[in-house]
Formats: sequence, C-alpha cells, structure tokens
Amino acid sequence: MLLLFIIVANLASTVVSLTLAAMLSFRWLSGLVDRLVHVSIGLLLATALVHIVPEALERGIAPTALGWTVLVGILSLFVLEKMTLIHHTHHYEGDGHDHGRGHDAHEAGRGAYPILIADALHNFTDGVVIAAAFLVNARAGMVTALAVLAHEIPHEIGDFMILLNAGFSRRRSFLFMLLSGFSAVLGGCIGYFVLELMQALLPYALAIAAASFIYIALSDLLPELMRRSSLRQSLPEVGFVFLGVVIALLAMRLDS
Repeated sequence: MLLLFIIVANLASTVVSLTLAAMLSFRWLSGLVDRLVHVSIGLLLATALVHIVPEALERGIAPTALGWTVLVGILSLFVLEKMTLIHHTHHYEGDGHDHGRGHDAHEAGRGAYPILIADALHNFTDGVVIAAAFLVNARAGMVTALAVLAHEIPHEIGDFMILLNAGFSRRRSFLFMLLSGFSAVLGGCIGYFVLELMQALLPYALAIAAASFIYIALSDLLPELMRRSSLRQSLPEVGFVFLGVVIALLAMRLDS
C-alpha cells in the first residue's frame, strides 16, 4: 500500500506540475519564447548552484567529491555534444548537399535533448526523496510531494521555453517532458526498495543534475546574450536572466 502511495504521489506531482507549466508556457507566454529562454538561464543556474548543490552537500557528499562530480559531468556533456557535432558535420560533408535550414534547425535544437536528460535525472532524485519521506510517514510524504510540485512548475516552464526555442512543437514538447517526468515514478520505486543504497548515491546524482543545468545554461543559452547589441537591447535581456533567478528563489522558499 505504501508503494502505491509513493507511485500516486509522484504521478500526481509530475502530471499537475507539467500541466500547469504547459498552460503558462503555451497559452499565456507563447509570444515571449525568446525572452523566456533568457529567464531559463537564471532558473537553471540558480537551481543548480543555490538549490541542488547545497542539497547534495547536506546529503553528505564531500566538497572535493562534489567538485569532481560536477566537473566530470560538465566535461562528459561537452565530449558527448562534441562527438554528436562531429558526426553531424561528417554526415553532411559526406553527402555533399547543402541542407540549409535543416542544418540550422539541428543547431538550434542542440540543447533540447541534454536538458531532457538533466530533467529526467532531477525528476528521478525527486522521486527518491518523495519515497524517503513516505517511509517516514504518510503526512511527510504528502507534504514533500506538494513541495516538489511547487518547485517543479517554474523549472518546467524554463524547460518548455528551451524546447519551443529549439523548434519542438507544443505537443512534442509536452510528450517529451511527460516521458522525462515519469522518471520520478521510477525513482520512487527504486527508492522504496533500495533506499539505503540510493541514499549513498543520491548526492552524486544531484551533483550530475547540477552539472547538466550549468552546462546547458552556459554553453547553449548564455552565448545568445553575448552577441553584440545595443544597451537598449541588452538591459531587458539581462533583466530576464535575473527574473529567472528570482523565480527560482521564490520556488525554493516554497520548498523549504
């Protein structure tokens, strides 16, 4: 029965947070995709550095181990993306065709799949945390599930903005985010059965999730802000980045 509660709580948290985030992103914010990608930079960096990294430290990882794990995570994503680009370049050089806009679309979507992987890992750890809370008592589990739901909404909005900017349709974005969200159920089930083992691994999973968010923000999103532009154009862009930080901080207050 307890396992059923864990599964239901993770499903509810995932579906409700995604649905609310999709409503905000698709209905009311769809005309501001470019600006809200800037918001997602602040969201990702603040979430990684102010929320996920401290949480990993609180769960017992040594500072040196944390630093190495984040470094390995960032370098692994860099190597993975570099190999993907090399394969892509070789493919187009080999067939001798100019793919024009198709090539541009591919480049625009480079950050989409890594962010989905990072989100799945983050959702997985959320599922483990919810399972751990339910193993304390049902009330703690429900409160934790509600807190996860609250802090996931702004994160999902940022991810939706990234996918839309990468050329994903609204339906495809929601489907991929839903599949990524189901990793919370997997995390809840694994956490229930092998909680002691997962408690030892959880800080490292959090560190890798932080590395993924940092990498995406700095390599795929932030360079868009570094192009030459006027002060009039730059101020709103920087403002949207700081707005993302504020949203993340407000969500963390709800989570505390």
